Amino acid sequence: MTTTTFTNWAGSVTTKPAEFLQPTRIDEIPGIITRSRSVRTVGAGHSFSPVAAGEETMLNLDHLRGLVGVDKQRKRVRFLAGTRLRDVPALLRPYGLALANQGDVDPQSLAGAISTSTHGTGINYTGFAGTVTGLTLIDADGNTRTYSLDEDPDLLHLVVVSIGALGVVVEIEMQCVDAFDLQAEETGIDFDELMDNWEELSRGVDHFESYWFPHTDRAMVKANTRLEPGDERRPRLKQFIDDELIGNGAFAAALALGRWVPAAIPALNRFATAVISHNRYRAPAHEVFVSPRRVRFHEMEYAVPLADGPATVREIRRFIDAQDWRIGFPMELRTTAADDVALSTANGRESMYIAFHIPRVLNPQDYMPKIEPILRAAGGRPHWGKMNTLGREDFAQLYTRFNEFCELREAMDPQWRFGSPYLQKVFG
Repeated sequence: MTTTTFTNWAGSVTTKPAEFLQPTRIDEIPGIITRSRSVRTVGAGHSFSPVAAGEETMLNLDHLRGLVGVDKQRKRVRFLAGTRLRDVPALLRPYGLALANQGDVDPQSLAGAISTSTHGTGINYTGFAGTVTGLTLIDADGNTRTYSLDEDPDLLHLVVVSIGALGVVVEIEMQCVDAFDLQAEETGIDFDELMDNWEELSRGVDHFESYWFPHTDRAMVKANTRLEPGDERRPRLKQFIDDELIGNGAFAAALALGRWVPAAIPALNRFATAVISHNRYRAPAHEVFVSPRRVRFHEMEYAVPLADGPATVREIRRFIDAQDWRIGFPMELRTTAADDVALSTANGRESMYIAFHIPRVLNPQDYMPKIEPILRAAGGRPHWGKMNTLGREDFAQLYTRFNEFCELREAMDPQWRFGSPYLQKVFG
């Protein structure tokens, strides 16, 4: 046991739990739960909201990681819940398998990514939660509960995205796919052309995403095509130049200049979009999906219905201009398939994800609550691990099974052993 101060990746959440524990065996967890007044489980601390923060016992599962079993025929893989996304490719490589889709960062634990409805991009592919075929957790009484797609898919879909409110997730089974490469095409596009053709562009390639810098008329698009595994790779020097020198180093320098001279931000953004050149490379899927994030930031992300996405982005653009803000971070735009997971942000509808970022040095309360009404007006659902101001009544209007989930949570944990002030606002 160690006493520590927990701070999330963005620096927006800090708490001092009474104890911070890292069990090395699953059978240690029931005893920890039953003797604790409150337990919150944390992985990489990559959530921008207080979703993982706890005041009593915080539990980290970094020592519970790796494979539990592989069903080669059905391509289902069972992982220990503390397994980090960055470690999954090496674990799956001997079996010729891969995750079906992935986001653009990979330090998160599998349990954390799934429990917060983390996603990648691709109109024919769900987020992580949509690929879960089984889950095991330890409940408030210290009992083991197992859920399976084969035995009760409706119940599994209800509990997969839970932000830790039902218990400590210890094992996760996921539907994987044969390993594949991605052919990446990066280029620039006119903002209006992008918005006018968003759905067509999204459906025209396996994985499509875009970055738009405010104060500009251009955007960067990244279109990834799935291919059979091959030997072609992006040269490491080229990768270093793209990801580190340009993607992080030059970007950090531009943000620093913008911090000292805010009036220069529009010009810096226009320069960034003007120098975008056509970039084409191929690599194993995870190497293309994931990009290093050295520059820290605050983020709010909402999933809006696909058809309403472009109009929502345009309204945000008008609002930013009207506020005369100076935003040096690009907005990230992605698309995913609908799924059946009760509290998934893409439940029941194809979705466009709109992510708004500001540098870590700025106060998010000066920006996020002002952008949020535009996203809410479009029927948007906030990412469970990112900034938002919503409470139970709001979520009950966004999810058809939300009250059903709250009833299950009350039955499983009436004493709020897995609660926190934040979770009581969401589910109380």
